[in-house]
Amino acid sequence: MDGSSKQALMNGADIIVDHLVKQKVPYLFGLCGHGITGFMDAAFKAQNRIRTVSTHHEQSAGHMADAYYKVKGEPVATFTSCGPGSANLVVALAAAMMDSSAFLAITGNVPTSQFNRGPFQESGRHFQGDFPSVVRPYVKRSFQPTRADMVPLAVTQAWDMLTSGRPGPVNLDVPLNVFVEETDVRAHGGAMSRIVNAAPGNPKELTAALELLLAAKQPVIIAGQGVLIGHASDALTAFAELTGIPVVTSPNGKGAIPDRHALAFGAIGRNGAYAANDATRNADVILAIGFSFDDRATSGWLDGYTLSVPPSRLIQIDIDPSEIGRNYPAEYGILGDARASLEFLIEAARPRLTPGRSIAAWIARLDKGRTVWREYQGGLAESDQMPLRPERLMRALSRAIPEDAVVASDVGVHHNWIIQLMDTLRPRHLIHSWGFAAMGFATSGILGAKLAAPDRPCVAVVGDGSFLMTPHALATAVEYDIPVVWVVWNNNGFCSIRDIQHGMFGGRELATAFEIQRSGELYSPDFALMAKSYGVPSHRVTHAGEVEDAIQTAIKANRPYLVEVPVDRDIRPIGTGSWDLPPLPNPEPNFLKALQARGLSL
Repeated sequence: MDGSSKQALMNGADIIVDHLVKQKVPYLFGLCGHGITGFMDAAFKAQNRIRTVSTHHEQSAGHMADAYYKVKGEPVATFTSCGPGSANLVVALAAAMMDSSAFLAITGNVPTSQFNRGPFQESGRHFQGDFPSVVRPYVKRSFQPTRADMVPLAVTQAWDMLTSGRPGPVNLDVPLNVFVEETDVRAHGGAMSRIVNAAPGNPKELTAALELLLAAKQPVIIAGQGVLIGHASDALTAFAELTGIPVVTSPNGKGAIPDRHALAFGAIGRNGAYAANDATRNADVILAIGFSFDDRATSGWLDGYTLSVPPSRLIQIDIDPSEIGRNYPAEYGILGDARASLEFLIEAARPRLTPGRSIAAWIARLDKGRTVWREYQGGLAESDQMPLRPERLMRALSRAIPEDAVVASDVGVHHNWIIQLMDTLRPRHLIHSWGFAAMGFATSGILGAKLAAPDRPCVAVVGDGSFLMTPHALATAVEYDIPVVWVVWNNNGFCSIRDIQHGMFGGRELATAFEIQRSGELYSPDFALMAKSYGVPSHRVTHAGEVEDAIQTAIKANRPYLVEVPVDRDIRPIGTGSWDLPPLPNPEPNFLKALQARGLSL
């Protein structure tokens, strides 16, 4: 190529930002540092095309990007500097990776001229500029261009990898000098580049699996998060309604079918609903779609609590071949896209449905269990005690939060209650950190959720422990006028772990209560006052009758708002499943009596 045909020179940072703009990325979430200043200058020049949101901790930026993808289904990018800056991002990367959530993590590194010289903030004891090794378990891949002319290919490949196959975060690690060095090489693909995953499984295997499913006396469908990621919820509901087969979800798949649908029986696992675990442990044939069979969703793989495979016969459809048969033997293990596979099954099922086929007795059994469960929980929710019963607060949340809202749950015992009792009505009605269970996810991530869904109310339900991990998210909300609500579930401690201590060690507990060490008196910051110090209006609930009004007032304010609710720390979720840490304590005797009165049992 002669000189007259060369393109104008661009530096590495401008090439990256230009590629993001062409992919219609609306936001950059991140935090400054000397190693990322070259990239920040490119973002400054592109302010009219891509908006930068500066956080007060890198973990918050990652959780915002994770939540944005979960709500919108489209990735954004983060930027962090070398050393502690990017190391602070690791928790958020891990949370996204384990939940198959995608964002591009752009990390600055030390200049290539300083490799192997032990410069300021280099991760280089074992290999030069070795930040990619820090995040290796938590990203699909790291790309590290060490020259400007390597940047175009690196950013193109990194972006395309985000959503190809199973989604996940990707790292683009760029030395400081490469951001500012120039090249005439350009990233290819001026149009939006996105790899589409839309192939059904093997038709022959799908047809054989369908025949097994339709012949079953007690079939059940388990919808995992893959149904949400694959935009397969409508197809799932249509298939269930066509065949009459009951549906349960994994905790991470809540929203794949509306929880109030007649064929929906709740989430399974350690804190699942009674009817859901009853369905899966007694099914003769199980169709699992996009479900990884993780320990909390399967009662720690303990036989007979949530699953018994075998004798239950398993059909497993997943887009990731590593998931098929990993935890349970699949009689039919089918590699395929969730929506395309369900659409195939719908068409294949129509001519195979026979008038004499009936699973009415099976549905009646599950419906009876669901009724007992709802009646029992509903009675507990009538309590007006203070601190509130968890069931009472869950009912208040259900009544006060609009049905079109996004609810983000942080990690803690409140998360267990939300999995068990929240009616999730559509995909991404509920978002949370499931696989890595990163505390702080919802406190920070709710900001990304709101930017992804600006016309929907966005409410984060957070424990006092998880809120204290990233309270600086309030400052970001005020700075950028992001109107979200935090409901702080205050039970004076890390009570999900306290519950494990009580179940495992006979009531002995250490380092799980927030207390004044000299006196043993329970301690709590004044969260309402803390919020006000950030410039966030707040309210502390003092009696049960005001909780719904307080939450509704916060939502209607259309500005950052915090509501603190004291919750009884000694009331625990009913364990209809288990977890091998060891199993949870036996369910409440009164619930067992309620089951026995209806001819049911655990």
